[in-house]
This record gives sequence, structure tokens and C-alpha cells, in this order.
Amino acid sequence: MPQFAVLIFDKEIPFEEIPPEILEAHGAVEGKVEGTGGKIVAGYAAAPTAQARAVRGDDVAEGPFNDTKQQLTGFFVVEARDIDHAVEIAKFVPIMDGGVEVRPLLGEE
Repeated sequence: MPQFAVLIFDKEIPFEEIPPEILEAHGAVEGKVEGTGGKIVAGYAAAPTAQARAVRGDDVAEGPFNDTKQQLTGFFVVEARDIDHAVEIAKFVPIMDGGVEVRPLLGEE
């Protein structure tokens, strides 16, 4: 089955300030994905942007590549039948104040 990146962009807050219902909803994502015939291959939360480094050639700057309200806060790699199925899966991801981007991964068909 093809693989897709599900990139999560949301406001960055300390982990301990994430509402319990959001954490519970994240815990339910895998079961929902499997219920559609998809599979989560990997999933990770990103460290705070203060720990990020933006690299442009030889220039290295502290912080994220783009300084915006919504930051990359985590991602999943999922197996799905096609892009529409991956989008269906992405709708299960709980978001506080951002959105989710779905991208096909090349060479994974």
C-alpha cells in the first residue's frame, strides 16, 4: 500500500498544557485508522521549536525554518489505499488551532 506523510501543524504549547481531550483523541487515532483499512507506520511529536535549527546552505539559525503561528508539531507516516484515503485518515488527527497536510511519499507504492 502507498505511504503518506501526515504533517501536523498547530500552535506550540508545552506538553503539560495540552488539553486532556486532545491527548485522548490522539490515543484513539490508531484504532480509527485501522478501522478504515489503513495503518500507522510511524508517528512522532516534534520537540519545541526552540530546539530547532534552520539550515540554508552554510547558514544555520536557531529556531524553525518558518516562524509562523502554526508550527510542525508532529507527523505520522501512514499506509493508505490512495490520497483520498490518506485525507480521510488525516481528519482523525485532533487539532487545537492549526491543520494537517497530507503528502504522498515517493517510492512507496
